[in-house]
Amino acid sequence: MKKPQFIIILNKSLIARTKSQIQTAHILGLRKINQKVIKDDNPVNRGMIRKIYHLVTIEKL
Repeated sequence: MKKPQFIIILNKSLIARTKSQIQTAHILGLRKINQKVIKDDNPVNRGMIRKIYHLVTIEKL
């Protein structure tokens, strides 16, 4: 069975964000506005998304 996944899109700039928010976005692979990455749906990724929820949009695959 296929693992559930997310498409994460960075919608807002990382300028003037806290260091931990910038690092979290970079760990997820998000560096530029409108950049998209596909990540597995697991507790670690959900926690990182929760930390920067106001900067990204999430879509389920």
